[in-house]
Amino acid sequence: MKHLFEPYSLPSTTLNNRVVMAPMTRARRPDHVPGPDTAEYYRQRAGAGLIITEGVFVSPQAQGYSDVPGLWTDEQRAGWAVVTDAVHDAGGRIFAQLWHVGRVSHTSLQPAGAAPVGPSTLQAQAHAWVQGVGFLDASRPRALGTDEIPRLTADFADAAARAVQAGFDGVELHGAHGFLFEQFLNPHVNDRTDRYGGSVENRARFLLEALDALIDRIGAQRVAVRLSPFTRASDLPADDQAEAVYAYLAPELARRHLAYVHLSDLRLGGAADVPEDFLKTFRAAYDGTILLAGGLDRTRAEELIASDLIDLAVFGRPFIANPDLVERMRHNLPLATPDPDTFYGGGAVGYTDYPHHDGSAA
Repeated sequence: MKHLFEPYSLPSTTLNNRVVMAPMTRARRPDHVPGPDTAEYYRQRAGAGLIITEGVFVSPQAQGYSDVPGLWTDEQRAGWAVVTDAVHDAGGRIFAQLWHVGRVSHTSLQPAGAAPVGPSTLQAQAHAWVQGVGFLDASRPRALGTDEIPRLTADFADAAARAVQAGFDGVELHGAHGFLFEQFLNPHVNDRTDRYGGSVENRARFLLEALDALIDRIGAQRVAVRLSPFTRASDLPADDQAEAVYAYLAPELARRHLAYVHLSDLRLGGAADVPEDFLKTFRAAYDGTILLAGGLDRTRAEELIASDLIDLAVFGRPFIANPDLVERMRHNLPLATPDPDTFYGGGAVGYTDYPHHDGSAA
């Protein structure tokens, strides 16, 4: 029977187990360049079968949070190379999550104080995070012109190429949590009348074109995508067409032979965003590797893997305070609790100073 701690083969690499470390913003790089502390943080957690990095901005315009590393310069690429070397030397595998927040940004984070961009001018009742200031209301965006979208797609492809040059095992396109691509998918945020608005096929076009650009640049076996069906994150309105959107996307993603599809369940209202019935429907239409994040513990993860609804189980906050999370779960050891006050910004405290279960340094 399939279990959580057995190896698993992705198209381009083999993972030591089915436990995945979720992408989590930690906001500790004011120069947007990964440093030695970044490498140490990920090295400590290389016991995961796969690490997905914090969201990595693909351009200055993509930013919505301070002090987050990027992948739009050669200096950033060199910084990430130190990280990937550290993870690989520790026996781990690592994908970079490529990110553009779209309308969920503030003018103070944008080049020359410009407005953020999105599918429309509808302002998000959400927050950007600025170091030293805190959370600020998202600024009113401007709608991207049809002729601008290929440039954004190229930003993702360029970042993917730098990621591979930096030694990443692959990249994950962030198409979830109310950020840029999901803004295009949602008919209440996307009121466009061009080829990127209106029908389900048109609203999904940007996401699929971006994936195709990544595939052309680095190969499908190194390309993945994160989706969050039914989420209300970042002021994303409820979408009564969501099932139709994902019914369309599932076979489109399947024929692209991606490394995996990562489904994220934020449980913002307490109930599951990704109910088991949806997993069954998605699994029937998508025959590739499926990851699930959100509200999992060892028991639930093993149940879903054994029932073949998912292939890999994604854990977020537990990895913050438990660098040896896989071993703790394997041996049913108690888990440490992370300190929310150190989630964003700061230095080693709450970042690289959490010990192993026996009290030894990570």
